[in-house]
Amino acid sequence: MAHHLSAKKRIRQTEESRVRNKYYARTTRNAVKKLRETKEKEAADEQYPKVVSMLDKLAKSNVIHKNKAANLKSKLAKHVNSL
Repeated sequence: MAHHLSAKKRIRQTEESRVRNKYYARTTRNAVKKLRETKEKEAADEQYPKVVSMLDKLAKSNVIHKNKAANLKSKLAKHVNSL
């Protein structure tokens, strides 16, 4: 167990950020799945920019790697364009 105040604070901050990152990552994964299941072009065109924005925010805050975000965006763009 931590004895220093700074170590205790770091533990609290890490837990808060872990929960926050988990929420945003799960929300983004659900949005990606929903976009992949979409069969209508109009709905996909509407969802795509929102999902890309979510992925960029996760990559910016290092929740996911920037290359993973780029790969997901590329595959989603292919999907949307194929509709």
